[in-house]
Amino acid sequence: MFDLLDTSLEQNAYAAVKAGQALFALTHKRMASQIRQWLFPAFEPQTQSLSSEALQLLTESRDRLIERDWKDAREGVYPIEILFDNNIEEFFKAYALIWQDYPQTWQRVISQTYKDFSPQIQKKEKDYPQYYFRNFHFQTDGYLSERSAEIYDLQVELLFNGAADVMRRRIIAPLKAGLHSDRGHLLDVACGTGRSLQFLQKTLPKMSLYGIDLSHPYLKKARERLGNKVHLKQGKGEALPYPDRFFTVVTSTFVFHEIPAPIRQQIFDECYRVLKPGGILILCDSLQAGDIPKLDPVLSNFATVFHEPYYLNYLQDNLSDRLQNSGFGKIETQIHWLSKYWIVRKS
Repeated sequence: MFDLLDTSLEQNAYAAVKAGQALFALTHKRMASQIRQWLFPAFEPQTQSLSSEALQLLTESRDRLIERDWKDAREGVYPIEILFDNNIEEFFKAYALIWQDYPQTWQRVISQTYKDFSPQIQKKEKDYPQYYFRNFHFQTDGYLSERSAEIYDLQVELLFNGAADVMRRRIIAPLKAGLHSDRGHLLDVACGTGRSLQFLQKTLPKMSLYGIDLSHPYLKKARERLGNKVHLKQGKGEALPYPDRFFTVVTSTFVFHEIPAPIRQQIFDECYRVLKPGGILILCDSLQAGDIPKLDPVLSNFATVFHEPYYLNYLQDNLSDRLQNSGFGKIETQIHWLSKYWIVRKS
């Protein structure tokens, strides 16, 4: 009886946390929109209105996502404590920085300026691929400053109304289902601040974890988060600095919509190369056009509001064909709310 009571209390607590995060994110976005209109009254992005059916679908599918997250934790797919993994001090610090950055961000949106960097970062342009050296989402210094690394995770949570981490965790169930052992080597491509690796670290403590990313500040944040047991390296996904057939698992989340189509293919080729025979590749990214037709306006609006130069191409790109071109065989896809997943095994 007490176990049932504890379970009910935990579930209600989790539901309350997610409802509170959604309400906070929606309120934040309304406030930011209103202040932007006061500061820049002549500017208003031309976005598509959502039908009542689309809005209802968004709410219902998000509720299913949250419910699935709770059930997976309760069934032991991953520890329940990671559902409540929120650092309040880190939240307030990042939230203040987001508001500080808004005026500059909005100015870039109006002027459509997307290569605006501080002098110390501008000097490093030659160190990065041209597709990466830009102000993604029009934020200050793109992904190349410590401030950007401090605010990124909260920015994404606000964008997805408190469900970004939930979507990241959807890679874990198929990963665990496909593993023959809880040991091996796992690589997270474009690991960013290490949020996905943090969940994997707590779920698969015997797995040797690796992460690679182009951004030094994001890797610094990841090291603070993950400690020294995770092997982090600065580098490109299209030229992975690892030997052939080294990894048991390769993962990547929310990356492929931010890179050009030829680079996507090169990264898939590299993932195939570094995976062992029988190894698993699991990708998480945005929905694509036509996956849920009623939500296509949501995807179109994202491309309009944010600086995402490769997003419209991504919406139409057949990633399953690209994976097969790299050598992968049978491909499973899943859809959870606004995210799409590809699960493949190297034969």
